[in-house]
Amino acid sequence: MSGGVRTTVGGPEGWYEVALRGVVAMDGPSGTGKSTVSRRLASSCGAAYLDTGAMYRAATLAVLRAGLDADAPSDEVASAATHGVQESGTDPSAPTITLDGEDISAEIRGPEVTALVSAVSALPEVRNTMVARQHALIEEAVRDGGGIVVEGRDIGTVVVPDAPLKVYLTASPAVRAARRGRQDARAGRTSNLHVTLADVERRDRLDSSRRISPLYAAADALVLDTDDLSADAVLDRLRALVAERGLDS
Repeated sequence: MSGGVRTTVGGPEGWYEVALRGVVAMDGPSGTGKSTVSRRLASSCGAAYLDTGAMYRAATLAVLRAGLDADAPSDEVASAATHGVQESGTDPSAPTITLDGEDISAEIRGPEVTALVSAVSALPEVRNTMVARQHALIEEAVRDGGGIVVEGRDIGTVVVPDAPLKVYLTASPAVRAARRGRQDARAGRTSNLHVTLADVERRDRLDSSRRISPLYAAADALVLDTDDLSADAVLDRLRALVAERGLDS
């Protein structure tokens, strides 16, 4: 296997009411507000931020660029997905991801990647490669007493099972589809609510039933339903939890 990882760790400059030490594991399906509150928590705590979903999306984009799709042999898909060099920036104010030196932060959010990412991320070789890269990023961030907020679908169950704070965000499929539609509109992408809802439900089935690292809440995770919660309300709860768990300094 070729490829590798280079890290860019950091957070915005300045003073913080709470400075995070250690790892906060943020899990849950798409559309729960996970990315928004994870970035805001990291920024407000002077911590690094890692979007592991972006890493799988980057791997999926590499597959598409290789001219492959879901019907291609799994070994060819896995090889294409893990071949390129990914670099993940962990500054929550401007998280970026590059593939072979190219900034692909916007391109990985397109519908073609969204349609294929669950299938690509379910492959054991892809999963193992990405988890190893995630460990390298996390270890760099927490070195010398630093902190990092890591979001994904298996952070508290697989990537950092001993994280001192695990949170699982959830919301109904209808609410999540509506949120994704608004996100698409802000990004200038056209979408259809019924199609988006069907895709949300399809990804839920794939992510929760895959053999490797299925999506579920860790037994010791705090589960928050965000259907009727604003991002501010969720952030307030998370900041309180950081203090309660003694992760502030």
